[in-house]
Amino acid sequence: MRVVLISGASGGLGSRLASGFDAAGYRVVLHYFRSEDAARRLGGRLGNAPYLLRGDLRDFEEVRRMAQSVERDVKRLDVLVNNAAVTRDAPLLRYPESAWDDVLETNLKGVFNSIRHFTPLMVESGGGHIINISSYSGLRGKEGQAAYSASKAALLGLTRSLAREFSRYGINVNAVVPGYLPIGMGPGAPRAMEGARRASIRGSLAVPDDVVGFMLWLAGTEGITGQVFPLESRH
Repeated sequence: MRVVLISGASGGLGSRLASGFDAAGYRVVLHYFRSEDAARRLGGRLGNAPYLLRGDLRDFEEVRRMAQSVERDVKRLDVLVNNAAVTRDAPLLRYPESAWDDVLETNLKGVFNSIRHFTPLMVESGGGHIINISSYSGLRGKEGQAAYSASKAALLGLTRSLAREFSRYGINVNAVVPGYLPIGMGPGAPRAMEGARRASIRGSLAVPDDVVGFMLWLAGTEGITGQVFPLESRH
């Protein structure tokens, strides 16, 4: 059975991805940090022996231990979805250093830590696919989101570099830009949702099932790597 690890799996997109991969026959490793109750409820809805994995992605040694746990208990890894992220929005001239560090350490260093420690198991499993979740803020920037935009833009360079580096191991590396989704934190920001809807060519928000379906398809491809896939068309 193929295995996928989804970071931040208890959140809006993460939980949808977990359900989609589970329905497609994957065993899902559900990473979470603070939302244990949500992760356990999600795991209870999945059918292919989900594996719950708690840890702080910002901590290099803790992620090493997480990878050792997956290698010991699950024994393989085929797909790594780097989904976990945070944002702390504020104008840059009033931006606290602690908020900047938190966003960059979670959204960028956390991805580095995950790839650094989980990729060896993927190599042992015969190759696989790394999918980094970026954002339109990383493509175009957004007022009040300097840290978040910087972290998500950095993932694009990381994706392209690692696609070249990991091709020798049979590992594809791509980035997906899902667009603004009406799930998770989205409904709590109605003005941002309306702005995203107006900016869309179709005049609508991204569709969660479409995002999940695309990522399932992408995870199953063999010859696509080093690409960035925006899934919501913008003017």
